This record gives sequence, C-alpha cells and structure tokens, in this order.
Amino acid sequence: MTGKIGRNDPCWCGSGRKYKGCHEAFDQKIARFAEQGHVVPRHDIIKTPAQIAGIKESCKINIAVLDYIEEHIHEGMNTAEIDQIVYDMTTKMGGIPAPLNYKGYPYSVCTSVNDQVCHGFPSKDVVLQSGDIINVDCSTILNGYFSDSSRMFCIGEVSLEKKKLVEVTKECVQKGLEQVKPWGFLGDMGQAVHDHAYANGYTVVREIGGHGVGLAFHEDPWVGYNSKRGTQMLLVPGMIFTIEPMVNMGGVGIYVDDENDWEVYTDDGKPSAQWEIMVLVTEDGHEVLCW
Repeated sequence: MTGKIGRNDPCWCGSGRKYKGCHEAFDQKIARFAEQGHVVPRHDIIKTPAQIAGIKESCKINIAVLDYIEEHIHEGMNTAEIDQIVYDMTTKMGGIPAPLNYKGYPYSVCTSVNDQVCHGFPSKDVVLQSGDIINVDCSTILNGYFSDSSRMFCIGEVSLEKKKLVEVTKECVQKGLEQVKPWGFLGDMGQAVHDHAYANGYTVVREIGGHGVGLAFHEDPWVGYNSKRGTQMLLVPGMIFTIEPMVNMGGVGIYVDDENDWEVYTDDGKPSAQWEIMVLVTEDGHEVLCW
C-alpha cells in the first residue's frame, strides 16, 4: 500500500501533509489485513475530502430528480415521460445523465417494471398500470463527479405480495447498511442482505451487483449480496460504493434481452425489486450520500 512514499514526503491523499503524519499508520493497518490474506483497497479507491465534497454536490441533483419522480409518477404515465423528466431536470441543474450513451445505452434513466430486474428501456409503449411496481434508476455527472441511486414505486392498487417484495427489498438495503463500518468487510454487508431476503422466501440476483462510484460511473469494488461475513474487500474510511440488491420473488435465474442486450428479466416471469443507495465509509461508521 505504501509503495515508495517516504515518511517525510507529501501524503498520497493530496492533503499537503507529510506522509508520516497523515496516512502512514492508516496504510500500515491496511497492510496488516493484506498480510492475513484479505482483499484490501487500492489508494485510488479511497476518496479524498475534496472529492467527497464534489460527489455530494452531484448527489444533490440525483436526489432532487428522484424526489420529483416520487411526487409525480402515476398510473397512465409512460416511461418515456420519466426519461424526459430526468433529462430535463438533470441538465437544468447543470448535470449530465450518466446513463445516456454509456456503453451505447440510449436513455437518461433505467425504468424496470415488474419482472424486469434492471436496465429497463423507457418507452412510450410502456404505460404504467395499476398493480405495477417500477424501479427508477438515476445517475448523475456533475463537474466530473458521479452519483447513483434508485427507488421503487408502487402504481395504484398493488397486490400484497408485490408490496411485501418492495418493502423487504428496502429492508435488505437497511440490513446491509447497518454492517457498513470501517475495518469490516463487504461480505458482512452482503450476508446481511442475503439472509434477510432468503428468510422472507426470496432470492438475490448473483450476476449483477453494486459497485464503487464517485470518480467514474462504475469503479472497484464489485459489490455482491451472496457473500459471507469476513470476506470480500476490507472497508476503510473514504470508500464509496452502492448497495443495490436485486431481489426476486421467485427463482434466482435471469436473462438479458437478445434484441437490445441491456434489459434484464427474471427467468420465471415473477417480479423483481431493487433499491439503491450510495454510501461513504466514515471514521466511525457510514454516511448515506444518495438515495
């Protein structure tokens, strides 16, 4: 972790302080975990105070957009309208919708309805009906800083079964969040998510997970939710990542639409739900930056 930094050299974090008085002890602690065989974060995964401040400004836009969607989403609305709202609001506030043209993705937001697991394409042909559940996944770039979060919405009269799925998925995120603390492990969070979902009779998608975020749309580490306590990457102050389990009412199997190579569905056609938050590991716990 320390490389060739001298004790009296400027610290790698950009603070301007000497390494010995800044991050030397921090790096030595991480090195001890590495010696024990744990996966540890690189310096570029750990955000500086200046970077965190910029990321938080990006998060403000993402939260405002989702707050507006929450107030205005309704039965009879098509998902292309949601896409237009996201584009208009994000750009008006000085941001850029991160999904737009990302690896060829053609829209400003993902709108995943019922059995769509994620990456649902907004469309004039997808009209929200009473009984639908929908995930709206927004991501914003502001001055080069990225934010990312999603929420579930129940449209009209939703069945008790679907409501429970949405509620339990949100509880899974909270259960995972409670395990985010410095010098713990990503696996602590992952097992908490997994156990709560399966205790309620659901499954958690394995192939798609969360990710580091802030300086790029998707960064290390990859964040899974079928992991074990004490495994996966060591959590240290300054790390930022998403918690976004995709919880299926039925089986764990999924498939990707052959035509567009983006939209993901459950194999069995049963509903899936997802909430996404963006969390910062702090010196004494965590801070939710985006929701």
